[in-house]
Amino acid sequence: MKTNEVMEVALRAGEALLRNGAEIYRVEDTVQRICKSYNVDVEIFALPTGIFMTVIGKDGESVSYVRRIKSRTVDLRRIERVNSFSRSLQKNPVSYSHAIKVLRDIEETKGFNFASRLCIAGVNAFVYALLFKGSLQEAAAAFFIGMIIFISKEKISRAGVFNFFEDFASGMVAGVISLAVVKLFPIINLYKVIIASIIILLPGVAITNAIKDALNGDIVSSQFRLAEAIFSLVAVAAGVAVVLSAGLRWLL
Repeated sequence: MKTNEVMEVALRAGEALLRNGAEIYRVEDTVQRICKSYNVDVEIFALPTGIFMTVIGKDGESVSYVRRIKSRTVDLRRIERVNSFSRSLQKNPVSYSHAIKVLRDIEETKGFNFASRLCIAGVNAFVYALLFKGSLQEAAAAFFIGMIIFISKEKISRAGVFNFFEDFASGMVAGVISLAVVKLFPIINLYKVIIASIIILLPGVAITNAIKDALNGDIVSSQFRLAEAIFSLVAVAAGVAVVLSAGLRWLL
């Protein structure tokens, strides 16, 4: 495989990892592993928003490339598949066309359908309501509110607005629906329901990856992920607070 082809395969694998929420050390390790499988030296510097790499082939030819990462999500299945593919190359290096096909198939892997993700969002809220010592009625309310929040976030996301506005608007939806439910059923504890239902909006993976990056010495990436997680938390909290500041008077 030519040097530029090795670079393309490694870069595509690293991009797939970053787009799906992988840690920085995993991205850099995967790129290095792929290049090493084809006896190509590489220097890589990855951030959550981009990959910078230079590869040097046997003939001394060097190629540098930068890939900007604009959209990110969390898909652990894709991360696992890319990781497994890079490790398999160490034992059995494949051709350029085959490697690209495998990575393309991974990128096109379909996630869980909308109905499944909707049910998971509801169950997540239901379980957390019980965890916070809520009653079955409060858990049931959180179940339906969690699903409504998930639907609204999907609709807002498709509109193409920036991420933090999605979180702010979703927080407002959580507040409005929770207030309406408590108005209809006064025995339900408002705060338990809200806390349980907004759990799906909290950036748990981002915070975990920020800690992992810090432990691995990737301080810049760690600070970036942590700041992103904090902004997301503040946006959700602000959305809920705006509604509650006016809505509590309505309940009274």
